[in-house]
Amino acid sequence: MTHSISRRARVLAAAVGAGLLVPCVAAATPAAAATPKVSCTSGRSGLAAKLQKDITAALAGRKGTVAVGLRDRTTNTTCTLRESTAYDSASVVKVTVLATLLWDAKKHDRYLTDRESSLAKAMITRSDNDATSTLWKQLGLTKVKGFLAAAGMTQTKPGTGGYWGLTQITVRDEQKLLGLITAKNSVLSDSSRAYILKLMGQVVSSQRWGTPAGAPSTVAVHVKNGWLQRATHGWRVHSVGTFNGGGHDYMITVLTQDNSTMDYGVATIQNIARAIHKDLAPTTRTAHRVTPPPRPTEAFVPVPPGS
Repeated sequence: MTHSISRRARVLAAAVGAGLLVPCVAAATPAAAATPKVSCTSGRSGLAAKLQKDITAALAGRKGTVAVGLRDRTTNTTCTLRESTAYDSASVVKVTVLATLLWDAKKHDRYLTDRESSLAKAMITRSDNDATSTLWKQLGLTKVKGFLAAAGMTQTKPGTGGYWGLTQITVRDEQKLLGLITAKNSVLSDSSRAYILKLMGQVVSSQRWGTPAGAPSTVAVHVKNGWLQRATHGWRVHSVGTFNGGGHDYMITVLTQDNSTMDYGVATIQNIARAIHKDLAPTTRTAHRVTPPPRPTEAFVPVPPGS
């Protein structure tokens, strides 16, 4: 009898002990949802710590998954967050399409045709999907992959079946692309780089939200945004931009998904952009706040039915 009671006591103690472990596990859950740490380095004393603090503050309390890339040549500064996490590209891939077109033309020692120039302008300045589909089909996956290899964009995976908007992109590769566009290199000719920047500088006003928010009034702004809603991960909202002039030379990529609405993703990107611009150009008057249009001005990026 005594042996039986002792055995029951041991079982009860084990059960109670197991029960006591439950609150510990539950208490650890919020830590997993904490704001991820941004990694920054800089050649200017104190700048890395300030950027890390301010970008982290801009992310605090924001829902969704966010990836960030910053490179400032002037101060030798970089910041990264989830730089190798893959996202559906949406319309951000259109810069890659244009770069591929120009890279291929350079290989064949030819100029763009009038038709190609017209399609390229519509694709970048108005984010025209039909123009993109035409150029994507003309180039084919072989040429797109060829450019990606030449550019060292090894993490970018082109969308298949004509679904260019489902190309998988990362902050690391987008920053590589922006770096090629903004500095002399052997992949893109000087005239090609100037052409890309020219079109990114002519994006219609309703699509100039995102990374330009809070940009110094003394810099030239070049931007391309993308947005896409799917059944999984909600709204993808992205923005890439380069900022040159007035003693500044930097580029920003922000990729987001799991947003409840497009506006929510835009707000997240602009919070980050304003923090970056403020830290890199603290004494320069900033531009007026950039806001998204009441509704997207571009048709939705084509995706497979039911996705």
